[in-house]
Amino acid sequence: MSLVVSRDFVLAYTQARRPTLVPEFTVRTAADVVALWEAIQREHDTAGQAGCRQAAQVSNPPFWAAAWPGGQALARYVLDHPESVAFRTVLDLGSGSGLVALAAARAGASSVMASDVDPYCPAAIAVNAAANDVTGIQVVGNVLDGDDVPDIEVILAGDVCYDRAMTERVLPFLHAAARRGCDVLLGDPDRAYLPRTGLEFVAAYDVPEVDAPTSRRTTVWRVRAARPMSSARPAGLNPDRSPTGGTPCAAPCSPS
Repeated sequence: MSLVVSRDFVLAYTQARRPTLVPEFTVRTAADVVALWEAIQREHDTAGQAGCRQAAQVSNPPFWAAAWPGGQALARYVLDHPESVAFRTVLDLGSGSGLVALAAARAGASSVMASDVDPYCPAAIAVNAAANDVTGIQVVGNVLDGDDVPDIEVILAGDVCYDRAMTERVLPFLHAAARRGCDVLLGDPDRAYLPRTGLEFVAAYDVPEVDAPTSRRTTVWRVRAARPMSSARPAGLNPDRSPTGGTPCAAPCSPS
């Protein structure tokens, strides 16, 4: 038995907002994160009692209910530079709300695949796509561990380097795709686990914080074919920190 999340659940616990850097779209974000998380836990408990094999996956925070800075930067770049995706097959890795996938589709991608392991993401992406009159986004689960790599020409990965374990899983996938000739763009607000080797600067944006009068400098990088020796940041570079001095982000800013 698989967990099926209804669009009504997403609509009930989120509200439509326009990401500051990408006001062309509206996405559903959590009006009350605590209430949303409690509702997810209730769904989780019910699914577990019903024998749902995905029940263990739904206890994570609702990363899909936010427009994270790396995703906003990628979406802005794609909309401003439609030639980066137009008439090409695109994978939005760690899609979350689907914001980056929406931008790729709007910019003229021939096909868009949105990948995320959270079982709530398909419903969230469907709601956001419908609200923005975007069609044709294919939502899939985990693509990192499969033997059959999707036939993709562009990978857009927003906020995927949020901890060491995830970075060490994602980077080999991205570098392997680059070696096959795939154009790989990564959006990140200077988190601690983002490497400083194997990346080429593409663009940078100041993404306004949701609940603070400050902005977070967020960069779009092109991932090169050569794989870096380590995913840890070289000594001497600042650790991940929010502009207000907060703690490091623990979410895939799709997490998108």
